[in-house]
Amino acid sequence: MAAGDSVLVIESVARTAPHLADAVHSSNFGAIRQIAQFAESDLLKEILREILAGKALPSIAMSEPGAGSAVNDLVTRARKDRGGYRIKGEKTFNTNGSVATHYVVWTRFGEGERELGAVVVPATAEGFVRGAPRRFISGEVFCSLYFDDVLVNSDHVLMRDDGLRKMMSVFNIERLGNAARSVGLGRLALDLATDYMLERVTGGKRLSDWQGLRWKLADMRIRLEAAQLMVYRAATELRNGLPDPGLVASAKCFANETGFFAADTTLQIFGGYGYTTEGPLEYIWKRTRGWMIAGGSVEIMRNRVSVGAVARVQPSGSHLLAH
Repeated sequence: MAAGDSVLVIESVARTAPHLADAVHSSNFGAIRQIAQFAESDLLKEILREILAGKALPSIAMSEPGAGSAVNDLVTRARKDRGGYRIKGEKTFNTNGSVATHYVVWTRFGEGERELGAVVVPATAEGFVRGAPRRFISGEVFCSLYFDDVLVNSDHVLMRDDGLRKMMSVFNIERLGNAARSVGLGRLALDLATDYMLERVTGGKRLSDWQGLRWKLADMRIRLEAAQLMVYRAATELRNGLPDPGLVASAKCFANETGFFAADTTLQIFGGYGYTTEGPLEYIWKRTRGWMIAGGSVEIMRNRVSVGAVARVQPSGSHLLAH
């Protein structure tokens, strides 16, 4: 599915069936995109067909205990051996990590800055061990992953040189999925808040009769419409068939914060009823908060946007010093 189509689908699903969007995300964004883009034909036949048939589930194994958003700090290593590579290291914060069948493992092939790449490791590989299942606040499961000289064939290498630059172009599609779900859940929160305010009576008036509360609805709608347009633009204004990193960073940052703003505002409107574990608000609030971290934090997105802004104003960077 094209990036633009995927964004439309996952936004719509998130707005109507939030939990179902998890399945849509796994089958259209993240690890599956990386495998589809960079795997050789034999690996595609072996893995991708199984994933699309619902018989396999991939996960990205990127973050490490000492390296999250700073991908350049990864210490997992791949060394050449017996027609393949031995993988040694530890990973964490992997979506569906405790149940995945295959992992796109980011690893170093050497000490150089550009010698960073990725390999596909099946869960059945000798020397691979999963840690105890753990859960994010949202309820999504992950676990530590341990690679003790795990041997993978050469055809399981997605890339071994300049992998960060190459893979990040595809990873931007993952960020669009994250951003679109933020918009979808934010719109669901707005729908819930609007319905509640029309029905809830206090002091002889509906909540919707109070101007201050109506303004909360207005603020949510304004931000959500802006976020939606930013996501759509990033998904459709492509460069060489891939999203522009600067547009994606802007869209993800604003959509993430807007989705959480809508969820948090709606929870406040619901009062005590919103602060319970019953109904969809708990999930919406936790999910939108997590996406401000996952896939590149909003701080990392701001760094990316600022780099592009400085480059357009003054490529030499001297203009930055003047301000």
